[in-house]
Amino acid sequence: QVQLVESGGGSVQAGGSLRLSCAASGRTLSRYVMGWFRQAPGRGREFVASIRWSGGSTSYADSVKGRSTVSRDNAKNTVYLQMDGLQPEDTAIYYCAAALTGGTFEYWGLGTQVTVSS
Repeated sequence: QVQLVESGGGSVQAGGSLRLSCAASGRTLSRYVMGWFRQAPGRGREFVASIRWSGGSTSYADSVKGRSTVSRDNAKNTVYLQMDGLQPEDTAIYYCAAALTGGTFEYWGLGTQVTVSS
């Protein structure tokens, strides 16, 4: 089992920034890929970004590429999503997830709300 707890959401105006955190516990994470997803009202859950715990390679959705950065802190077992230039369309609940490399995302946090006003 992997437990994930997100934090750092909030309300900002368009153009602002937020850094989301995901604290992970329960398993040795070196074999995991950590992902960020989001779900806006009335829409399905969509991929935002991911990072391999071992090696740190990253991947981003086109919608956030260039204005978001995913990173990890091995000592704190924490993954971060820095989001800059936020726009109202970024409003959503943001979820952290974990998957064994090559597998599906099977562990999920409860999410943190991000609201961007124009």
